[in-house]
Amino acid sequence: MFIPLDVLGFFEDIQPSMYRVFRDSEELLYKNWPTPLVKLDRASIRNRIVWAKLEGFNPWSMSVKDRIGWSMYRKSVEAYGRSKLKLLVESTSTNTGLAIAAMANIYGSKLRAYIPSTVSETGELLLKIFGAEVIRSSKPLTVELIDEVEEVAKREGAIHLNQFYNDANFEVHLRYTAKELELQIREAGIVPKAIIGGLGTSGHISAIALYFKSRFKGIKVYGIVPRAGTAIQGIRRIESGMKWIHHIEIDGVLDISPEEAIQSVLHIVRREGIFIGLSSGAIYTGYKKLVENGVLDEGHYVLIFPDHGYKYVEQIQKYLNANNTNT
Repeated sequence: MFIPLDVLGFFEDIQPSMYRVFRDSEELLYKNWPTPLVKLDRASIRNRIVWAKLEGFNPWSMSVKDRIGWSMYRKSVEAYGRSKLKLLVESTSTNTGLAIAAMANIYGSKLRAYIPSTVSETGELLLKIFGAEVIRSSKPLTVELIDEVEEVAKREGAIHLNQFYNDANFEVHLRYTAKELELQIREAGIVPKAIIGGLGTSGHISAIALYFKSRFKGIKVYGIVPRAGTAIQGIRRIESGMKWIHHIEIDGVLDISPEEAIQSVLHIVRREGIFIGLSSGAIYTGYKKLVENGVLDEGHYVLIFPDHGYKYVEQIQKYLNANNTNT
């Protein structure tokens, strides 16, 4: 894979406002970067020190998907003109839909979001609060809705941004997310031995892998997916169909159960005071398993936590009720 330097840009692209002043709600997104990188002392295990990049600090969906919603919308304006973006259609498990809906609200478009059967009632409600028309499918995965949504776009003259195949997804993470992380590890004075992240569309972890493996010798990248036959909102299995992961080198993929993900969410919030989402919990579980299996040497490790936990209170409540525990 070859990425021209004019696409990648330079570090000067990332210049946050010192006093946190933003001229509009779109600036609140991209001039608010970098998202925080924080050392998790109490969650680190056996001198394998954890640093978490908190994508839940993005303002719209409170997730990493704000980046791609912004990027895909911007690229579509460049390609078609703003007048063509009256109706947008997208298959989403919540976060990308919220990000696109935010851009649609800012610029006067409308979003029709097609969600799989596994999306929580909270996720559906949030999309409606953001002004999206929501169509719930009987299919369990967003990727299974792509052809259906593409047909709707053709029939109704809508724009299908298509987070699963739109290269604006990969490019925004290469140009911003990965570069931010390099600047942050410089500031922290560390070089991580590995980066661990979730596989959803595979956009952000693929871009990070390409960037860091090109610039840092020996760094490893691990991906996290749901255990076969289960679902964790925000991540999915490679065999369900991913574009960019097949063009980069990855050092391992770990299967995590929903119960393990929730246990790790509770572990992090009760030790570090940070309420992370289920996919973030799965990523922490992956780190823990790599430590327990003797894969990780002593040193520093970066976990990409994709989103905040507020959207997943239904699932966590069911887990607590089923286990009759608050601990």
